[in-house]
Amino acid sequence: MILVSKMRIFALGDLHLSLCRPVIPGAWDDLALDKPMDIFGPQWHDHTTKIYRRWVDTVTPEDVVLVPGDISWAMTLEDASYDLEFLGLLPGKIIMIQGNHDYWWHSISRVRKALPPNVHAIQNDGILMGDTYFAGTRGWVCPGSAGFTQHDQKIYLRELKRLELSLQTVDRRAKKIIVMMHFMPVNDLHDRNDFINLLEKYGVEHCVYGHLHQGAFQQKLPDEKWGIRFSLVSADFLDFQPKLVGEAKKVGEVWYHE
Repeated sequence: MILVSKMRIFALGDLHLSLCRPVIPGAWDDLALDKPMDIFGPQWHDHTTKIYRRWVDTVTPEDVVLVPGDISWAMTLEDASYDLEFLGLLPGKIIMIQGNHDYWWHSISRVRKALPPNVHAIQNDGILMGDTYFAGTRGWVCPGSAGFTQHDQKIYLRELKRLELSLQTVDRRAKKIIVMMHFMPVNDLHDRNDFINLLEKYGVEHCVYGHLHQGAFQQKLPDEKWGIRFSLVSADFLDFQPKLVGEAKKVGEVWYHE
């Protein structure tokens, strides 16, 4: 008998957690936050509770969830501990990258040591799950953006290098590559740039990104462009509901995409 099972791939970015004590699922009135998100609009009211409930109602332990940055408002790894513990309460295998507000993310080795067993962080590398390789980098504002400076150019070039380093680690067994970026990988006019050239060069099928919030959603990329699928997965854009971005089936020890 050949065992057949499925792995679904979800994405949900920009969690913007700020917990200052452990979460007890169900005791939502006891949540304590350092930075309540309601100041950014009513859609953020009780957003930690929304994330937990919608995640556990959707994701199974066999699934993968991509979190492309802006995970915690903490300034240090120690201050992020309750936010990381919260991720450990959620089902599924979580893969995450750094966002522009993740100031707590310093040494990748220290970050990885602090993560719950179900959470994986990538930086200048990637991870193979089934036959899907997950790569990525934070990204940055792109040339042609309003107010783009020489400082932005320096960071943009550094992030290009980091994306290529990540893609250079793709496992030869991978049949599909999904890239996470925090920033949209183009400017607001959706001009082609070197991020797109790298995605094409390495045969990336799907790029998920966040960073855009209420008032900027109209800037998002179309669902497909240059032969690549794109998904905006900011939590408030998705109403805090993890988005299904892929699915695979496993026959014996090999994953096949449907």
